[in-house]
Amino acid sequence: MLREFPPPPRAAEFSELIKKKVEEAKVAGGTRETVTVDWNEQQAHVEVIDLPLNGLYYNPSTHRIRAQRSHDPARDEALVKDPWSADSQDYLRFLIEASPTDPNLRDPDFDKLMESLQQFGQNDPGLVTHHGVLVNGNTRAVALRKLGVQSMRVGVLPEWFTWADINAVELSLQLRRDHRRDYSYVNRLLALEEQASLGRTPEQIAKDFRIQVKTYHQERWILSTIRELIDRSKSGGGVGLRLVDFEGAQERLKELHRLFVKLESTDRDQAEVLKEWRLAAILLDFSKTDVRHIDEGFLQEGLGRRLPSGGEATPASSDAVAIPGLDLTVPAASSAVTEARALNDRILRASAAVRSGKPELLDGEKAQEQTVLHEARKAFDGAIEAAGRSARLRKRKQLAPARLAEACASIDQCVMDLVQARSSHSLDEEAFDEAVLKLKGSFRKLAQQAGRGLPNPGDGVTWLMEAAALEGSQ
Repeated sequence: MLREFPPPPRAAEFSELIKKKVEEAKVAGGTRETVTVDWNEQQAHVEVIDLPLNGLYYNPSTHRIRAQRSHDPARDEALVKDPWSADSQDYLRFLIEASPTDPNLRDPDFDKLMESLQQFGQNDPGLVTHHGVLVNGNTRAVALRKLGVQSMRVGVLPEWFTWADINAVELSLQLRRDHRRDYSYVNRLLALEEQASLGRTPEQIAKDFRIQVKTYHQERWILSTIRELIDRSKSGGGVGLRLVDFEGAQERLKELHRLFVKLESTDRDQAEVLKEWRLAAILLDFSKTDVRHIDEGFLQEGLGRRLPSGGEATPASSDAVAIPGLDLTVPAASSAVTEARALNDRILRASAAVRSGKPELLDGEKAQEQTVLHEARKAFDGAIEAAGRSARLRKRKQLAPARLAEACASIDQCVMDLVQARSSHSLDEEAFDEAVLKLKGSFRKLAQQAGRGLPNPGDGVTWLMEAAALEGSQ
C-alpha cells in the first residue's frame, strides 16, 4: 500500500533553496511563523516560509484523490511510473479540481475555495517536504496558480521524514476536527485500509478516525465488497469498474451491510441473494428509498421472479464443494444464489463498459451494453414498484393495531401519573373527568367500527363490543 517515491527533478537544488529560506526566517528576528504537525503521537513545530509555486509538486500519494485516480487507468498507470512528469502532475491537478463523485465535472467546493483565496488571500500555510512536495495544501496550490499567484506560504517538514511519515502527517491533518474539507467516502475507506496494512489494531484506527470499532469493521466490509465487484466486472477480459464509480453510494452500502449481517445469522443464502440484488440496484442508480424495498418481503412475495435471468446460472452440482488440498468440504451455493450472482455479473460487466472512457470499445458494443442496463433497470423498476405497493399495504394493515398499542401505552402512563397526582394532591379532577368522557366517546366509535364486517370476531373484538353494549345499556 505504501510506496517510497524517488525525489522529484531538481530536488537537491530546491532543498538548498528551502534551507536558505528557513535560515533567513530564523535570523530575521521578530515573531516567527510556525505550523504544528502531529507525528508519531507527538507534536512538532516547523518553520513557515514563502516558496515559489512553480517549484512545488502535487503529492502523488495524497489520500484525497486515490479513488479518483481510477477515472483514467492509462493516465494513472503513467502516474505510477513517473509521478513528477508534466502529464502526471497535470492529471493530479485535474483530479484535485474535479468532483469526487464524477471527475468529468468540476467540484463546486473548489470554486468556493478560489473565491475565498481571491477575496481574503491565503489564511493558513500549507505543508511541504524538504524536496518541495506538497503534503497539505495541494488544492490551495492549484487554486493559487489559477489565480496567478506566484508564491505560497508553507511549513517545511524535517529532511529525514520518510514517505510513511509524510502519509501519517497528511492523515493526521485530515482527521483534525477543524479540518474543513473531508475526504470523499471511498478515499476514507482507502485510508482505513492503509492504516490496517501498517499493523495497527481496529481499536487504534477507530480512535484516530473518531468512529466506533463496529463502524470500522463495516467500512472494511464495504471496501472489500467494492473490490470484489471491480474484479467481477473484469471477468471475460473486458474493462472493469473503478473505485470512483462507487462514490455517492455510501448510505446504500451501509444499509446493505446492516441487512446482510441481520440475515446472515439466520439464512446465509437469503442474505447472499438480497446482497446481489441490492448491489445490482445500486449499480443501476436506484435511490436509497427504492433500494430499501429489496428486503425479506421482496423474497417472501416472490418479487425476484420479475427480475431478468443472468443467462449463466446453473444449479449447484452437489450439496457440498471440496476444498483443494484440504480434507474439508463446504456447502455449495444454492441455485438462487448462483442465479442472483450471474444476474449481477451481467450488470457489472455492462456498467463497466458503459462507464468506461476507453476508445477501443466500439460504439455498437457500448450501445449493446446500454440496452442490457436499460432492460435490467426496467425489470428492477417494476419489481421495486410492486414491493413499494406491498409495503404500503402492509403498513396500512398494521396501522390500526399500532395506533391502539400506542394508546394502551399512553393509558398505562396515565395510570402512573394519576397515582402520583393523587399522592401529591395535585390532580385537576374536572379536567381529568372531561378527558375520561372523551375516552368514552372514542371507545364507542372504536367498538362500532371494530365489529363491522367480522362474522367471527376474535376474543379482543368480542370483549370490546360487549363492553360497549353493556355501557350503552346503562
